Amino acid sequence: MHRPANHRTRCVLASICALFCLPLVSAGQTRPPSNFVSLFDGKTLGDWIQDPTNFTILSRSDFTDLPSLAQKLINKSDPVSTFLSEHLDGSARAALTNYVSGNSGTNRFDTELARSFTQIISGPSIYDAQRFHDVLLRPEIRELLSDDPHGPALMRLNRLLLEDAYPADLAKSPATAWTVKDDAIASTGAGRGTLYTAGDYSRYRILFTMRHRSGKPDHQACVLIFCTRPPGSGKGLDALGGIQFQVPNAGHWDYRPGHNDGGKGEFKDLSHPKFDPHQWSRVELLVDAAKGTARMAVAQPPGSNAVEVLDFNVLEAGKTGPFALQMHNAGLFDEYKDIEIETNPTSDDLTTIK
Repeated sequence: MHRPANHRTRCVLASICALFCLPLVSAGQTRPPSNFVSLFDGKTLGDWIQDPTNFTILSRSDFTDLPSLAQKLINKSDPVSTFLSEHLDGSARAALTNYVSGNSGTNRFDTELARSFTQIISGPSIYDAQRFHDVLLRPEIRELLSDDPHGPALMRLNRLLLEDAYPADLAKSPATAWTVKDDAIASTGAGRGTLYTAGDYSRYRILFTMRHRSGKPDHQACVLIFCTRPPGSGKGLDALGGIQFQVPNAGHWDYRPGHNDGGKGEFKDLSHPKFDPHQWSRVELLVDAAKGTARMAVAQPPGSNAVEVLDFNVLEAGKTGPFALQMHNAGLFDEYKDIEIETNPTSDDLTTIK
């Protein structure tokens, strides 16, 4: 049957649209310009590197039964407790004595103990066959021991040994601090640490979508710029010695060596709506290492016009390095997706606020 020409024309146009107008990013997102490169495919963490401090730095929340652990250490009730008690530094040993005798509160002791345990974990291997003779060790530890580990793998081994020696007193750390869940990079709450890009960047625009699921203790999600890449082996600087932007509501911190403060006078907090961190937000960061500048804009919901919320300007802070996601402390669950970067952007303006 002969169809009118206008019907055939509509069919052809519909076919062309179906071919060339397929969505390239998640629903509700603005299609990025062609000079953007994706840093996350929604499936693997192949373009990212996990900071091993995720697995080795203990915090107060890692102690699940502090009174029990304190009694074992003070009484040297087993070979492992004897070893640890004798290797605590002076401050931790004094805090332990005060805690057991009732002369000091919990806060100081658990903080001192976490710090001293972290030092022990970061040192030589704590394994000795006689010392751990009565400890039931998981298969992962046996595998690590057979590999004669060094660097981050050795720190991981020491942490696991402590966990198995005190199964009721120390929390188990996940095998990984970051994973892929529902097409997003998700923190596992394992502990303080970072996930940073395999590449280094100097002048760039980065776009990502994020939300904060929960936290105990709670803290805003954090990203880091002007970072120092960790050495090939061993532990890097805390928070990679970078500049922290808290998303979406614009807190901040300066982790550069010799600073480690809120960066008074370095950041400019701009007036903006109060964003719900549990809802998805689209974030734009415009960074220039040569100038030591960075600007952040947030759109909630994604796809709406963004609002500039935070600026940073310190010439000497600027440096070429990786971009990083930070897990500020144990117990935090954050998600990131649709991460795209434009190097040497053609515009010095925030594009998502237009």
